[in-house]
Amino acid sequence: MIAYETIKVEAQGPAIWVTLSRDDVRNAFNGRMLDELLDAFGAAAEVPGGRVVVLTGVGSAFCAGADLNWMRAVRDFTYEQNLEESNQVAAVMRAIYDCPLPTIARVNGPAIGGGAGLVACCDLAVAAQDARFSLSEVKLGLIPSCISPYVIRKIGEGNARELFLTGERISAEKARAIGLVNEVAPPDGLDVVVAKWVNQLVTSGPVAIAKCKELIKRVPQMDLDEAGPYTAEMIAQMRLSAEGQEGMAAFLEKRKPGWAE
Repeated sequence: MIAYETIKVEAQGPAIWVTLSRDDVRNAFNGRMLDELLDAFGAAAEVPGGRVVVLTGVGSAFCAGADLNWMRAVRDFTYEQNLEESNQVAAVMRAIYDCPLPTIARVNGPAIGGGAGLVACCDLAVAAQDARFSLSEVKLGLIPSCISPYVIRKIGEGNARELFLTGERISAEKARAIGLVNEVAPPDGLDVVVAKWVNQLVTSGPVAIAKCKELIKRVPQMDLDEAGPYTAEMIAQMRLSAEGQEGMAAFLEKRKPGWAE
C-alpha cells in the first residue's frame, strides 16, 4: 500500500470509505490520484472486517473529472505518453468495477466526465438532490472513451447516445431515471441512505456477492449454450461451499447466518 496524498481511506464499521480529497480542485483526478485509487481498490478486499466500499468526495463536489493542470500537461504528450495515461484511467475504472466487495458511490455533488465514470463503475449509487452529472467531453473536442464501457453498461446505448453526443448536464433525478443512480436523497440525508444500503449488503453472504458480481459481468456476454453449464456449475459450487452450507442451515434453523451476526 502506498502513502495517500489525494485520497483518504478509513474503515467505518464494515464499510471502507474511499474519499477523493482534492477539495481545491473539486476532487478532480490527476495521475497521483489515479495511482492511489488503483492501490486502494486493489487492497480493499484484504481490509480486515471490510464488507463494502463507499466512494465519495470531500467538500461540495464528488469529482469534477480530469484536473485542468493535468490536462495542460497531457496536451503536450506524445502519442505513447497519452496512451500510457489513458491506460492508467482504464485500469482504475476496471479496478473499481471488478472489486469483489460491493461498491457504493456516495455522490455528494457534481460528477463530471470521469467523475460520472467513477459512479458508473460502482455497483450502487446514492446522489444528493442537488448533485449534477455530465459527460461533457465532446465540448472539449474529446470523448468519454475509457469510461464508456461502464457508462453504457449502466445506462444503455440510447441514454449514452444522448449524453455522450450532447454533453448536457443532468439532474440527480434524471440520473436515477436512466439508471446511473439508484436513489436520490436530501443532502443532509445522504449518509442515512448510504447506511441503509451498507446494512442491507452486510446481511448477504460476502462470497455470494462476489460471485453475483461475476455473474452480472460474464453472463450477458454468453450465448445460452455457454450460460447454462456455467450457471449450473456456479450454483453447484456455492451449495457445497462453506458459505452456502451456513446460509442454508441458518435459513432452515431460522437463525441469522454467521456473516450477519
